[in-house]
Amino acid sequence: MKKNLSPMFAAVALSLAATLPAQAQAVTGDAKAGQGKAAMCIGCHGIVGYQTTFPEVYKVPRIAGQSEKYLALALDAYKKGDRKHPTMRGIAVSLSDQDMADLAAYYAQLGKPATAPTLPAPPAPSAQVSQLLQKGACVSCHGANFSSPIDPSYPKIAGQYADYLLVGLKAYRDNTHPLWGRSNPVMAGMAKQFSNAELKALAKYIGSLPGELKTVPQREFRLGQHD
Repeated sequence: MKKNLSPMFAAVALSLAATLPAQAQAVTGDAKAGQGKAAMCIGCHGIVGYQTTFPEVYKVPRIAGQSEKYLALALDAYKKGDRKHPTMRGIAVSLSDQDMADLAAYYAQLGKPATAPTLPAPPAPSAQVSQLLQKGACVSCHGANFSSPIDPSYPKIAGQYADYLLVGLKAYRDNTHPLWGRSNPVMAGMAKQFSNAELKALAKYIGSLPGELKTVPQREFRLGQHD
């Protein structure tokens, strides 16, 4: 698998990062405040393996340990309608910029080890998947091992649930769909190159990689456990 960055994708991606909404970049999040605001999140993101059914059955993403900047921008995209998922939009429209920043700070540090983990080398992809990764120039934004994005506005994706990755990729490809489309020029351009089977192969490989993302069960859902 080619490890060097694609100059075209890297340049476009960094250009987009430079034009991110000013409010999403300026607000400083407070993790402690975010913990007190997370009640609306834990019903899905605080249960390991929890599945949603729209637009198909898939596991909700692991978000603990994700990039703080990416999480805030994702919430902002749902609020503005750039991401169309009805449930997430319904939640995001109720949040202020400070709420989104606080929640992002909370989930970014949730379950994070005191020292940065040393991830093992990822398994080599098959010849088919290697070609797909090169065609999509995935490493150009998501970085080495798909866990070190070139900018914190891009997500860590190694070890993310494969079925969620597939749904996300299809949402970028079907970016104009009124109920689940995602508006992102770089990701749309990448995803539109591939069939469902090819996107599934990419998602399966990336989801199998060692990564930093996790689901941390929240106290309200630790059934049978007591303080």
